[in-house]
Amino acid sequence: MSVHPVLPALKSALLIGIVLLPSLALAQAPDVKTRLSTILADAESLVPLETVIVSLDGEVVAQQGYRGNSVAEPTNIKSASKSIISALVGIAIDRGLIKGVHQPIAELLPDALPDDPDPRLDEITVGNLLSMQAGLERTSGPNYGAWVASPNWVRFVLAQPFVDEPGAAMLYSTGSSHLLSAILTRVGGQPSLELARDWLSPLEDFSIAAWDRDPQGIYFGGNQMAMSPTSLLTFGELYRNGGLAANGERVLSEAWIAQSWEPRTNSRFTGDQYGYGWFGREIAQEPVHYGWGYGGQMLYIVPDLELTVVMTSDENSPSGRTGHRDDLHHLLGEIIEAVRSGA
Repeated sequence: MSVHPVLPALKSALLIGIVLLPSLALAQAPDVKTRLSTILADAESLVPLETVIVSLDGEVVAQQGYRGNSVAEPTNIKSASKSIISALVGIAIDRGLIKGVHQPIAELLPDALPDDPDPRLDEITVGNLLSMQAGLERTSGPNYGAWVASPNWVRFVLAQPFVDEPGAAMLYSTGSSHLLSAILTRVGGQPSLELARDWLSPLEDFSIAAWDRDPQGIYFGGNQMAMSPTSLLTFGELYRNGGLAANGERVLSEAWIAQSWEPRTNSRFTGDQYGYGWFGREIAQEPVHYGWGYGGQMLYIVPDLELTVVMTSDENSPSGRTGHRDDLHHLLGEIIEAVRSGA
């Protein structure tokens, strides 16, 4: 049987084409780093924005400081520190210092309870504090000033009236996070700052530069924590890597990360999901977990893209009602599109 002379040549050409197609596609695809560099340069128009770092699969692929700000200099991450408090609680549970998220906080802070306590205080659990479902009147927003001016912040929180039942709707309250710091101090036998430095020591480039304390010396659970954007990125990478430090050492259990990211309630202000110290929403068709601090201090994790992004902003300028938070979400969406197009 004879073979048509054109067929071998055609077959060879097809094989060569198949081999060259991926290389040609890669050559034509826009360079991700170049696109990200352009996106971050354009982001300078967001006046409150101070820094951005983009890490892809553990590699910093783009970073920018605006108006004299640096990713290496400490900044107040505000309520983004609630995600760090959550991690410390998870480690305390892993170490057996806290029985679990269902442990009542009255067992852990018995001497801080009011003289004539509401019986519902016995129902509040560690998990309720983490998910902002304690049911107590908030100490954030209009009540914040009176709280931080009080002589004993822990007692002040526990003396607040119930405005909902424990485990009911989300009531965002930094007082709940501060109770967690008090609990960590009690069960850990050291101030929360020392526990963080000890338990998170395997993380290279992670450090807390400063952290305010209450009148009793308890570190401010969920606010007024200073660290560099680079340090915040390192913390975010711990979660993206499933609880492992860069050297492979286990710092946090995968189970705790899953629990922290599991939606338990929703913010009445944004509608976003909330777990244990982490918000959740979809941005650019990708599930995103994020920590958020006043002014626009953001730590974003996009697990499906192996993407971690840090953004810091002017700590004295609100981000919610000004639209700046939404601008930062949009900026993340542009970053996601750039990364996805180059994948």
